Amino acid sequence: MTENANHTPARKVVRGRPYSVSEFARKYRLDDQEAKRLFEKFGPSSTELDLLMAAKRHPPSLSAAIGH
Repeated sequence: MTENANHTPARKVVRGRPYSVSEFARKYRLDDQEAKRLFEKFGPSSTELDLLMAAKRHPPSLSAAIGH
């Protein structure tokens, strides 16, 4: 995370609806450890995480895609 002149962590703007770790893991069929790693690195933003997974060519699970 970047820091400002006062050496306090800058807040990352959350774009889109925030995911929970379990929701993100379930949607992309990730194990808990990998989901937590990505979540900590990129934050809870559904927009950011969906873009990341699309770039990695990792589509959501079929059940997540149809809303189950």
